[in-house]
Amino acid sequence: MSRAVPAVPAPGSADSTAAAKAPAARRWLPALTTLVASAALVTGLAAPASAAEPATAAAPVVEGKAGFHPERDFAGSTVAAHEGRAQAPAVASLAVTQTQGLDVSSYQGSVNWGGVAANGARFAYVKATEGTGYTNPSFAQQYNGSYNSGLIRGAYHFALPNSSSGATQANYFVNHGGGWSADGKTLPPALDIEYNPYGATCYGLSQSAMVSWIGDFSNTVHSRTGRYPTIYTTTNWWSQCTGNYGGFAATNPLWIARYSTSAGTLPNGWGYYTFWQYADSGTFPGDQDVFNGAADRLRALALG
Repeated sequence: MSRAVPAVPAPGSADSTAAAKAPAARRWLPALTTLVASAALVTGLAAPASAAEPATAAAPVVEGKAGFHPERDFAGSTVAAHEGRAQAPAVASLAVTQTQGLDVSSYQGSVNWGGVAANGARFAYVKATEGTGYTNPSFAQQYNGSYNSGLIRGAYHFALPNSSSGATQANYFVNHGGGWSADGKTLPPALDIEYNPYGATCYGLSQSAMVSWIGDFSNTVHSRTGRYPTIYTTTNWWSQCTGNYGGFAATNPLWIARYSTSAGTLPNGWGYYTFWQYADSGTFPGDQDVFNGAADRLRALALG
């Protein structure tokens, strides 16, 4: 699998005054969830591996019923409330080149992709699905529009691990936009696995059950598309909910989320990130990302 040259320099400023998406406050979790997360914000540390919840900690999400809000769930929708926007330790770098990009969901609606490309974006990840009951109504405009404007783009799935199996959700994802082709302009499909927007942090799964769920999803995507999915997560969530499992690093590119001046400590096994979501607003619509390498390495990743 193609990977970028290991490097972690700071990307472009996340404080850009250019047009950005709606205020973050409208996208954060309810106040109660923020209060629950406050202890983690004080320490800035990941919860110990033993903190994973027992399998009975949360009832499954009932998709399509009251309380189901997939239009508010996207890559990073839970991150700021749980982890804030703090300083992170620098990681040694061997190169300086980073390639700018973004990720979007139905929250952004119709995107002006010509303007995005003119402002320097070279890639985009687009939310396709959530669980097995939601498809992004803006997916076609966002996925095809970014491609038509010259961006390398890929699709991602927002995981609900307590709702159905990894294989079931992977098949739903691939059947509704999460495919891949060796055209040099399609990124590997991506799995968005982060804090539960509906309740218990780890969706009521034990660490071993979470690892199994992710493996089931990953292997199914690979069998359907020929590519292992990129894994989007945070180091804190990964440590708490998988026990900092390192077994996916050999096959799955890492898309790390941390809203700071560096990506900080990475989950176990990954020596570098492939993508870094470094801010939830900025120059581009949606979230701000970098690919860890030059544009030719991005194309190599797309080609597989």
